Amino acid sequence: MPKPATTTRAPSRNGSDLRGINRLTTDAIVGVADLVEAVHANVLDLPGVLGRSTSRQTRGIPGFVYRSVRGVARLVGGGVDAALARLAPALAKVDAPPQREALLAALNGVLGDHLAASGNPLAIDMQLRVDGQALIPKRSALAAALPDANGNLLIMVHGLCMNDRQWRRGGHDHGTALAQTLGRTRLDLHYNTGLRIPHNGRAFADALEKVLRAWPVPVESIVVVGHSMGGLVARSACHAAAESKHAWLSKLDKLVFLGTPHHGATLERAGSWIDRLIGLSPYSAPFARLGKLRSAGIQDLRHGNVRPDDGPHGDGIADGRAPLPLPEGVACYAIATDTGARKKNGSADTQSDGLVTIASALGRHADPAFDLRVPASRRWIGYGINHLQLLGDAAVYRQLLRWLQPEKTAPRS
Repeated sequence: MPKPATTTRAPSRNGSDLRGINRLTTDAIVGVADLVEAVHANVLDLPGVLGRSTSRQTRGIPGFVYRSVRGVARLVGGGVDAALARLAPALAKVDAPPQREALLAALNGVLGDHLAASGNPLAIDMQLRVDGQALIPKRSALAAALPDANGNLLIMVHGLCMNDRQWRRGGHDHGTALAQTLGRTRLDLHYNTGLRIPHNGRAFADALEKVLRAWPVPVESIVVVGHSMGGLVARSACHAAAESKHAWLSKLDKLVFLGTPHHGATLERAGSWIDRLIGLSPYSAPFARLGKLRSAGIQDLRHGNVRPDDGPHGDGIADGRAPLPLPEGVACYAIATDTGARKKNGSADTQSDGLVTIASALGRHADPAFDLRVPASRRWIGYGINHLQLLGDAAVYRQLLRWLQPEKTAPRS
């Protein structure tokens, strides 16, 4: 920590102030782990409503990364960069690639914008991948990596704090099952979920355009499935592709949203008090960026920002978006779930999957300009399913298959 400046007035107070600021920063970093860990624990525990949260710690790999971030912050007490330096040796000890990627995905979701801005090697670079391997956008490389590639693509886009390997749940993977049943070539987007959603949307649009230009066979159709934040990234990519006149957008046939917070995530709005708290004092304000509880990507979830000028992103609370309709000529589908049981009158029990409300997931909005107008036949609500269970639930998969199967061979409801 830097030495206090020399002064003739209350030197002990200056030293105390600096130590207090440093402690505030440290506590905020510890808070990063505390809140995100509590979120995962709550979802896994199916609490029903966000107000009945659990304080227990998560187990396994998620618990490891949260304990590591919390522990190094307390030990170092000098800011995010120093904490990450202490975390690196712990990451190096994780030999299994899936475990290490899970750790990095969680860390990038919370601090990914800072990692990228500071050139930290722990920052995730966006890639289109197959079986965890990055695709090189050259025809010969793609032909070698995908000898059985066809012109019908299925692209899976993961959500916050996750990666492309985490679609598999309980031995089932929506993407793998759909690709095999529908005869599509599966690709996965792997990205830093801590960056702004519009940034990731633009990068996704550009990366897909490069890959498709080099695709070894003519591209006939594209289907994109996005979970949570991934759905917003996909919408943002469509907007960016339209602006840049990318060719791939004309090949996009269907876009499916799984628990996507089109109009924001309740949890992010409820937690916005931390942003204001740490920025109240002129002493703590300079540290607010490094000690901030949520990354730029998580802040974009507050209202569902998808365009670069959507905001505000600092201490503002009001919805600063402009309406953005779903892409023209693309059949869009939305799945929402409720953690409770369906009531006898047909309504939902809790109106939320634990993180995203049913209305937000279906794109509904009181202002007609913001309502996404997803047709009733392309909306589906599942019950007794939380936000993470969307990734492996059998009923969710059956609904995906009904929508994505060619009409002439679609299974009967």
